[in-house]
Amino acid sequence: MKIAGKTLGKDTFNQLSLDIARLPSRTKIDIPIFVRRAPHDGPTLLLMAGLHGDEINGIEILRTVLDKRCFDPVKGTVVCIPIINIYGFLNFSRAVPDGKDVNRSFPGSKRGSLASRVAYHLMNEVLPAVDIGIDFHTGGASRSNYPQVRCVLNDQKNQMLAQAFNAPFTIDAPLIPKSLRHSAHARGKNILVYEGGESLRFDAFAVKLGVLGVQKLMAQLEMTKKAPAKKEANVVIRQRKWVRAKNAGLFHSRVKNGQTVAEGQELGFLTDPFAEFKTWLKAPMSGHVIGLNNNPVVNRGDALLHLGR
Repeated sequence: MKIAGKTLGKDTFNQLSLDIARLPSRTKIDIPIFVRRAPHDGPTLLLMAGLHGDEINGIEILRTVLDKRCFDPVKGTVVCIPIINIYGFLNFSRAVPDGKDVNRSFPGSKRGSLASRVAYHLMNEVLPAVDIGIDFHTGGASRSNYPQVRCVLNDQKNQMLAQAFNAPFTIDAPLIPKSLRHSAHARGKNILVYEGGESLRFDAFAVKLGVLGVQKLMAQLEMTKKAPAKKEANVVIRQRKWVRAKNAGLFHSRVKNGQTVAEGQELGFLTDPFAEFKTWLKAPMSGHVIGLNNNPVVNRGDALLHLGR
């Protein structure tokens, strides 16, 4: 097996790096990669986080996976990359310094923008060795996602992987052009996205379920011998709708993330700082709250709650 220009034998643990570029200060920026190969053949599983540098929960999930050594396989190989976007991580930012989103820059270019170069190295130096991947994300801009896996569910392998991971919600999500998932699909690779919590804020529940999901998935793939019990009910979401602010003002939620709601149920209300109006928001359909805006100060049209059915 060859990853990041290095040939790796079986029954080994290797720490590699992708050399991306340098800062204006000449400080070298590279991406650490941890690879654990079992003595026996099996699938190659990619675990990656920090594609958006401010999405800390995914980074913490993989830190925990490394710390607990729960990614050591008895068959196959695990490739673990806790932080893809080193630039964004250092600057508390979703993007790289040129302002571009790495996850809208795939498959990338060796001579393109900085975001495109990060994508290119991942696609050409890591992905060819991979069979299956989990890309860990969070909500952004004060929006918290209830733990969920996103994939295209008309692919039977995706269905199997999502059921094995056993997040509270599995969302049927179309491929987004120029995303990692889209480019990996074009090369015959199955990449699932795990979303949990919000950017720049730890969510212990989302982290816990992310770690357990890795363990359950590895057991399903026969990469480990033991798996945690499947305690979470897995709900498949095939329809989604954002409830948006009808007015600018202050949003007071009356529901919690992950909660089941009925059509017409009061979800919360909008008011202004001067007590001149109060507008109640009602659920446009029955379903589950799969995302929630935690910022009470909103503008007209802002996304407040994400409902799934």
